Amino acid sequence: MPDTQTATTELTSHYTAQVAGDLDRNTKEQDRIGAEIEALQKQLRSLQHDHTLLTNMQKALGGPDTATQPAAAPAVPRQKNTAQPGPGKRGRAKKTAAAPGGDAVKKPAAKKPEAAAKAPAAKAAQPTLVELIRRHLTAQNEPRSAAEIATALGQAHPDRNIKTTVVRTTVEGLVAKSHVQRTKQGSSVYYTTTDTQKPTTPVAAPADDKAETN
Repeated sequence: MPDTQTATTELTSHYTAQVAGDLDRNTKEQDRIGAEIEALQKQLRSLQHDHTLLTNMQKALGGPDTATQPAAAPAVPRQKNTAQPGPGKRGRAKKTAAAPGGDAVKKPAAKKPEAAAKAPAAKAAQPTLVELIRRHLTAQNEPRSAAEIATALGQAHPDRNIKTTVVRTTVEGLVAKSHVQRTKQGSSVYYTTTDTQKPTTPVAAPADDKAETN
């Protein structure tokens, strides 16, 4: 009986310590996820603000395009109406209708659409954080941590405020979508891309170049 009581006491102490450790890890994980959710909410509010500005800009830039479409339509019936009086007036009617109509359509098309196309092109030139992370991981031969990814992207894009917490949250989202694989080494977490086709493509290109030069 004493041996049985001793074994029971040891098991109770073991499970008590294990439960306490699990509770501590659970609390820390809740704190980490809460911080990431707060960072995502800030990022979402920023994206919503940018979306509103871009929508207003698109409406403002779309004004000249919609104004030029109804202006071109009346030019066609005017030519038909002036062509009815006689054969001598047909040539003059076509010339007078084509001259103002052509000027009215060509001038806005040459100036306003070009200026309107530059602003959306400048906005679309910047890739998203998800694209930057996937490109970076695809170019790497070894797994990278969230801090290493944030440091590399910050150096490559100094104009963008890239934070480690936002990078970690974004990478975890890619892990959930099976675009990125997560590995754990001790207490550190590393990430690699699951796309194995992209790294093999640039390797074959130099071999073809050497064959052509030889």
